[in-house]
Amino acid sequence: MTGRFIIAVAALGLAAAAPGQEAPGELTRVKERELELVRQRISELKESMDASAAERDRLTAELQELEVRISEQRTRIKELERQQRQTANEKRQMDDELAERESHLDAESAALAVQVRAAYMSGGQEKLRLLLSQRDPATLGRLMAYYRYLNDYRAENIDAVIGEIRKLDELKAGIAAEEAKLKELAGSRYGELSKLQNSQDSRGALLTELRRKIASEGQEVERLAAQEQDLTRLIAELSSILSDYPIRSEEPFSELRGNLTWPIAGALLHDFGQPRAGGEIKWNGVVLAAPRGQEVRAVYHGRVAFADWLSGMGLLVIVDHGEGFMTLYGYNETILKNAGDWVAPGDVIATVGESGGQSEAGLYFELRRGTEPLNPRRWITRRPGG
Repeated sequence: MTGRFIIAVAALGLAAAAPGQEAPGELTRVKERELELVRQRISELKESMDASAAERDRLTAELQELEVRISEQRTRIKELERQQRQTANEKRQMDDELAERESHLDAESAALAVQVRAAYMSGGQEKLRLLLSQRDPATLGRLMAYYRYLNDYRAENIDAVIGEIRKLDELKAGIAAEEAKLKELAGSRYGELSKLQNSQDSRGALLTELRRKIASEGQEVERLAAQEQDLTRLIAELSSILSDYPIRSEEPFSELRGNLTWPIAGALLHDFGQPRAGGEIKWNGVVLAAPRGQEVRAVYHGRVAFADWLSGMGLLVIVDHGEGFMTLYGYNETILKNAGDWVAPGDVIATVGESGGQSEAGLYFELRRGTEPLNPRRWITRRPGG
């Protein structure tokens, strides 16, 4: 069932149920169902391609499993680090408040001590002494009023001291809880780092085995050709799936040639059209060297058409910009968007990595119109932040 058919049916149902009334909630639910259908079709396509790749090569399937696991572990570590920073900041705020409260307590205690000392020096029978020592009723009345004010003030100071002590106890309990939370987060992070190291060691051993197999069997060209066929099939299928969901932006992508910004700042490792694998196959995009974890940004408005692992590309994000134009971002460490998400120029969609069996961190970037690769350096000329 196409997206247009779903919208038409929903619109007819709404018209019959409530003529002349708008139902934005129902329209939102229709859109959500459409998006879920798109994601389901993309998921089925991905499963089909995974099965084909696994049938071709057991090692590739193992590499996918390992690199996806590494990505998830790094995502969890980043979340734990974020929680650690937040908890440490909350603890610092509590420490500052504790110091301030202790200062208030010292001041209140000092004031109360002066009053207690004065009461002690007066002999402890202040009210009775006043009554017996004064003969003038007017003077006595004023002194008794002063005496009440003094007692009220002293009682307020006592309450303030008690309140400060209670607040200090609460703060100390809160600080102890934050310290325990920090300790727990540190333990969890250490455990995730240990798992990550084990996964990376397994990945290194697997890559060594994979490269030895490719070298011994002379399969590099065949392997790259098969990966290119997978990518071409993926893009063709995505174009078909998304054809019912056109993208409209203020300025069409076709009019932006030469005015786009690179997704990262990085040195050029491989250029479009350069030979690879002995010259029998050429690069359809560019590879930019960058530190692992650097943010990867969308070059223009669009919708995420694919966000998953693909043989040869590793963790890959494909953004559909309309008019048949798509940009591809491969070799990522983590993916930060899902299929169906909308993006704007400069939105962070992934982080630089070395997935797909790469030996060094970098970003693979490609621009296509339909299944035809285009030279991205003719379209993208601006450096990030420039």
